[in-house]
Amino acid sequence: MSAKSNVAMIASLVSEPSRAAILTALLDGRFHPASELAHMAGIKPQTASFHLAKMTEAQVVTVEKQGRHRYYGIQNPEVARVIESFLSIAPPVPIKSFKHASEDEAIRQARTCYDHLAGHLGVQLTASLIQKDYISDERDGFSVTEKGRAFFTDFQIDLPATTKKRRSFSHKCMDWSERRHHLAGALGNALLNRLFELNWIQRLPQTRAIHITADGERGFKEVFSLEIGKDNPEL
Repeated sequence: MSAKSNVAMIASLVSEPSRAAILTALLDGRFHPASELAHMAGIKPQTASFHLAKMTEAQVVTVEKQGRHRYYGIQNPEVARVIESFLSIAPPVPIKSFKHASEDEAIRQARTCYDHLAGHLGVQLTASLIQKDYISDERDGFSVTEKGRAFFTDFQIDLPATTKKRRSFSHKCMDWSERRHHLAGALGNALLNRLFELNWIQRLPQTRAIHITADGERGFKEVFSLEIGKDNPEL
């Protein structure tokens, strides 16, 4: 491998504070206009457009055009994994207000990590899948057990179709807030989508935080033995 790689170029792109804030916002897995990303990053729309153009050129960010409007998202899961890895080793941001504290707590409890579930809920859900012998914790990732294949089928997740996707199937993702692994890859994405379909969880506007519904509280308890609610401050 040549010592003259493009690693420095990518590192310099994501190390700039405004770009890092934009990329962190995009870890919700959705596409956003530049004006919305500017608001989320606390910068001017013109500044956001400049940074987005740089990141699009470097293929860190992708853009979709709808008429005169442009919507930006992270290029692929690999880019999201790198950003999440940076978050796992970065020092915590100082809490300066009650609003900031509330937002930080919500993010830590349950959030999207690009296209799969993360935070305390994501880690606890992964632990439940292991404890129930639906997946096994291997050195290089997670693998689905025989019991797990039956479970995911009953849970209406199409494992054969999920396996055929041109991406990692069930790799480990280090959770930056929990410092433990959660389930990622195609299986993690399929599980997240199924939870949305069941209305166990809902997206919140302009944040990666995930709201757990009343149906979700019941479902997580019945299916995964996870206690979620006001009487259980741990989740």
